[in-house]
Amino acid sequence: MDRIAAILARIDAANERDPNLETTTDGPVPAAFLYGRRMTQVLQDFEPSASDELKIAARGQHIERWKRPRADYPEGRIGYLNWRKDAAQYHAARVSALMQEAGYDGSACDRVSDLMLKKNLKTDHESQTLEDVACLVFFRWYADAFSDKYAERVLPVVSKTARKMSAKGRAAALALGLPPHVAEAIAGAG
Repeated sequence: MDRIAAILARIDAANERDPNLETTTDGPVPAAFLYGRRMTQVLQDFEPSASDELKIAARGQHIERWKRPRADYPEGRIGYLNWRKDAAQYHAARVSALMQEAGYDGSACDRVSDLMLKKNLKTDHESQTLEDVACLVFFRWYADAFSDKYAERVLPVVSKTARKMSAKGRAAALALGLPPHVAEAIAGAG
């Protein structure tokens, strides 16, 4: 097994322990495992020539997310932002540790951490690509469930999400065949 396959397998093994299951046509699947696979699938379609570091960052984006539940933080925007920051730092550190165990050097680990922490988002092509992929995964697989739970907040969230995307990312989102009001919010964000 080559090194990239080995690290992706380590990330998958960690995510397969997610007690939260998502129902698919193949039956129940650990949610974090499924999310990582979806990130890889969308990255492959969106940026076929992605570097190994970007592939690792995409697969590990939400590694062991269940260990940092949103419910452990206060309600409201400040609680949400603190949860997101803490989760991103945990994910980056966890993937970096797995990479070190797999023999990656410090510069590769640092690069993946920087990508996962979305450093230099608008100026680093790979960081922006990771953000675009995460947004596309949200729109494709998770936006419907979000809209069912938070109907009154859907369009502001869609608009805010789309503003974080590149023009290429927004174009890919519009090609997903989303409901017209969602597509309008994405198109208006550019």
